[in-house]
Amino acid sequence: MSRFEGTSNYIATDDLKVAVNAAVALERPLLIKGEPGTGKTVLAYELARALNAPLITWHVKSTTKAHNGLYEYDAVSRLRDSQLGDERVHDVRNYLKKGKLWEAFTAPARPVLLIDEIDKADIEFPNDLLQELDRMEFYVQETDETIRAEIRPVVVITSNNEKELPDAFLRRCFFHYIRFPDAETMQDIVEVHFPGIKPRLVSEALKTFYEIRDTPGLKKKPSTSELLDWLKLLLVDDVAPETLREKTPGKLIPPLHGALLKNEQDVHLFERLAFMARRDGARPGG
Repeated sequence: MSRFEGTSNYIATDDLKVAVNAAVALERPLLIKGEPGTGKTVLAYELARALNAPLITWHVKSTTKAHNGLYEYDAVSRLRDSQLGDERVHDVRNYLKKGKLWEAFTAPARPVLLIDEIDKADIEFPNDLLQELDRMEFYVQETDETIRAEIRPVVVITSNNEKELPDAFLRRCFFHYIRFPDAETMQDIVEVHFPGIKPRLVSEALKTFYEIRDTPGLKKKPSTSELLDWLKLLLVDDVAPETLREKTPGKLIPPLHGALLKNEQDVHLFERLAFMARRDGARPGG
């Protein structure tokens, strides 16, 4: 399998490339942590694209149980069909719904399996997957068969770092934390999404963006995806770089700031900072 070096749509830092290729070589799940909006989920999509592999996605919710990833047995439908005299009841396989692990284990080509936002589920969820991820197999009681992966899938697991994961689970993973991109890396990301964008606009937008992120007391820091949304709006509205650079009292809060500030507390924070800064004309966070 070829090495992952990023793609035309995804700027991968050197340490991320090392982590991805190490996990693939070791055939261990790659556990990616980082704050929301740092490209964890997109990584799995782009890795599948780079490897020319099918992508199987399992988006975890608070109610998700590990067994949902194996299969689900619809006993209620089978009982109803038996009462109606349906011939399907004689084959229990008609009532087994394959989960994402089953799909990954039986895929004809080596797939990339994304287990997205594993920390949304309860603490037992990762523990309940230990054997399946170790052995790449599981037992189906209803048919008395073992589903075994002939080709180990490339497993990418993402976490927003909202809760601690069990040590036993962590030992089985190759871990990487995606740090928030610095200005130089962010500029590369912007150029991938907006080829030919004016350098002055990017420079002023990034300066404003990082000033906002560095503002003390901010409840939710804007993410990479929100920066890209903001830039798209700036381009649609044809906002000039000079507008972002203005530091007059009426222009202290960035234009179209609703793409960056997503709750009323942060908007009020900037309004207060703008009011306090009017005497010297400084932008909030600067």
